[in-house]
Amino acid sequence: MPILIDIDSHEHHLFSRAPNGATNASVSLGAHAECLDIGLINNMPDAALMATERQLFDLLGAAAEGLVVRLHFYTMKATPRSEWGRDYVRRYYRSTDDLLNGSLDGIIVTGTEPRAASLREEPYWPGFVQLVEWASENTASSIYSCLAVHGVVLHMDGVARHALPAKCIGVFSQTKTRNHPLMHNVPATLRIPHARWNEVQEQELASGGYSVLTKSADAGVDCFVKQQKSSLFVHFQGHPEYETQSLLGEYRRDMGRFLRRENEVCPTIPRGYFDAEAEEILTAFRQRALSDRCPEFFADFPADQLAKGLRNDWRRPARHLYRNWLLYMAWQRAESCSPPSAARRVSRTTPRRPEGPSRKRSVLA
Repeated sequence: MPILIDIDSHEHHLFSRAPNGATNASVSLGAHAECLDIGLINNMPDAALMATERQLFDLLGAAAEGLVVRLHFYTMKATPRSEWGRDYVRRYYRSTDDLLNGSLDGIIVTGTEPRAASLREEPYWPGFVQLVEWASENTASSIYSCLAVHGVVLHMDGVARHALPAKCIGVFSQTKTRNHPLMHNVPATLRIPHARWNEVQEQELASGGYSVLTKSADAGVDCFVKQQKSSLFVHFQGHPEYETQSLLGEYRRDMGRFLRRENEVCPTIPRGYFDAEAEEILTAFRQRALSDRCPEFFADFPADQLAKGLRNDWRRPARHLYRNWLLYMAWQRAESCSPPSAARRVSRTTPRRPEGPSRKRSVLA
């Protein structure tokens, strides 16, 4: 089934993509009344704006199967942008101010690079808080990723992030900790990419009423959930949406910053990501960068050599996670908006709704 994008201009890069043979089209808000409307609040830095759109578009396309999903793009005005970034979101995004006057089945909120010592001092914090409060009352479920996770748990329950001694970067083995509907068909162990400087910790999350669904001995908690008013909040400290080379691109960016002396910390090699040959190549490059730190050396970064042995072994569990999330929202919509027979049809393929208050809201269709 198609992943529809609510953008007027056919110049947008996603119109050229058709995962699983689907046809992508810009549609009016009156079309496809049965589709799930998902808002992407994309706070990623300018260099990652388009990649993030593509990653989530493709993952939703792989997860949708028989469901029709319509993706809407939103931006928070206070998120720092370059001139190019401001022009890009002006052309293809709506403001979250418009979102607050409407209703969606679900939203996905990405993180961004921190600029202030405290999240509450970030320029977008007031808008972020307003968005989170809106989502708790006007969506069936909301997904928060990376830094957005740390912001939402701080605001909703006072759970603070903790700085890590070094960046947590790599693909880490996770263990499924409970049989939750979002974990349907997800294997007992799975690998998920992480890339962050901070973490929220399991004991503090448990004290705040959160249910941890996956965790890692090396990377800590990954996926955890909590019912916040009418919405099931789903949190990923990792990045199940990442493409095969996403971590390679992030490491290359961090190495460039180190060589240009924009950052004094030489990045550590991502764990569990490269094969032995690639690690040997990258170790040699890193040692040379430490001994002969100059911007010109960045041109020798061996990206092509490093990419050869990469494999994406998190795609399948990521698809199951997002599939279950979409089915949960379809179940919620059928339960609240359809006659009993329609709700029964959806429930045949939908994991049972987690315990929590019923959703009573108007539906954008």
